[in-house]
Amino acid sequence: MSPDPQRARRLEAERAPETPAAVSRPTDAPARHAYRYAVYLAPTGAWRDIGSRWLGRDEESGAPLPRAAGDDPRRDAWTKAPRHYGLHATLKPPFRLAPGADAAGLDRAVRALARAHRSFGIALELRTLRGFLAWCLVEDEPAWGARQDDVAAGRAALHALADDAVRRLDPWRAPPSRDELARRLRADLDPAQRAMLETWGYPYVLDTFKFHITLTGHLAGDALAAARAQLAALGAGRLERPMPVDAVTVYVQPSPDAPFVVARHYGFDGATRDGAGADYLPAAADAAR
Repeated sequence: MSPDPQRARRLEAERAPETPAAVSRPTDAPARHAYRYAVYLAPTGAWRDIGSRWLGRDEESGAPLPRAAGDDPRRDAWTKAPRHYGLHATLKPPFRLAPGADAAGLDRAVRALARAHRSFGIALELRTLRGFLAWCLVEDEPAWGARQDDVAAGRAALHALADDAVRRLDPWRAPPSRDELARRLRADLDPAQRAMLETWGYPYVLDTFKFHITLTGHLAGDALAAARAQLAALGAGRLERPMPVDAVTVYVQPSPDAPFVVARHYGFDGATRDGAGADYLPAAADAAR
């Protein structure tokens, strides 16, 4: 059978990383761009159910979730900071689009990112990280009995996905402003984190990356102990299994100071599913063509 040159060119185009310089303004571009975009891992299953209700906000729609009658009234204060971003784990931190870039090109790049990976599972545990509570990757064999080899494989697959997202999507990221850099530099960053900030616009990527699903703001003392106990009770018997990872998700911040909301989930199998922020991306049916 003779080769099909059109199919060969199409396959080669899908494999090649796209850059904003190669993007013309397409007819399927959204009418407006969000203030910022981010590529996150959206928790699934019990992690999403528990995490979203703990934060008190549905990241898919942006709608508040009512507290149960017996919930600790301090939860709203504990979760104010992560509630703004919606339940998530960061892969490519929030960024404004670079000059010459558009949301249609970003959409295609995230589709390519998702297609380059296969589904896996990650084992998580509740930990304190830089003063806040988060679900983090298990470093050793978890108490509920997952094999250490499986835990290590999931951890490696997650780090490969995060590294790929940081590098592959960086052409769409505008450099941080002076104010943003100054705010980041006020944190207690070590030399490696400063180097990541200068190169990638964020201090906790690649070699300094620590996967986490943020569940509180900074807490200490009795508040930290109480929040930890309540989260442990909510997760007991429900989170003792690997969390499936089979997609990446674009979240959008429509305007400065607005909360982040899901725009589109991109399955590793090529399927997509839209959230409330999908207006800031090209229509899914058009973008897939």
